[in-house]
Amino acid sequence: MKTPGIEVRPLKTMTGAAEFNEVFFTDVRVPKSQIVGERGQGWAVSSATLKHERGMLGDPNQTMARMNSILELMKTETLDGTRVIDLPVFRDRAMKPQGQVLAMQYHGMRLLTASAHGQDPGLARMIVSSGRPEINYRLSELAVDAMGELGLLNPDSPLARSHGVWQKRNLFDHRHDHRRRNGPDSEEHHRGARPRAAARAQGKKRRVIRCGGRVAA
Repeated sequence: MKTPGIEVRPLKTMTGAAEFNEVFFTDVRVPKSQIVGERGQGWAVSSATLKHERGMLGDPNQTMARMNSILELMKTETLDGTRVIDLPVFRDRAMKPQGQVLAMQYHGMRLLTASAHGQDPGLARMIVSSGRPEINYRLSELAVDAMGELGLLNPDSPLARSHGVWQKRNLFDHRHDHRRRNGPDSEEHHRGARPRAAARAQGKKRRVIRCGGRVAA
């Protein structure tokens, strides 16, 4: 990245953080010693990197840690003298994502087993990153609601719980969930991408037709 001609410009989000960058290449010449793999195999290297990125973004253990933090928050926050976790409405809202996170963990074990046996999980790997943005958004939304009026405070307020971490996460998770639903990496995109990937894996050609959110071959 220190090669002359490479310029990195951080992209700030609405949270004020710069999580992604624009990278510009102007007359860049890469020394032969810096080539990863073989010349002309750049896409193969990029695809392998994206495979690991999907696994990192969909780490179920990180999501479970967040789930447990919210459950602890619900045990300390109260509404009219009653712990939030003892209120049926909030307890029901917590149970659904908790079940989803447990399913993610078991799916992760499935992928590890396949890897240990030298098997390619194929489409099963794509599930990891497609569902986590929505779960994270629902979790941070639950945390903000559990704090009541304190959840409406600016994250930088001295009265904010945990230094406003849940408000910041809610903004971050909302952006990622919106991109999942509407961007190029949206769920609609994956609904078409998965059948196409399955067809390639089976060595067959399929014509994919979208019908009201569903995919028909």
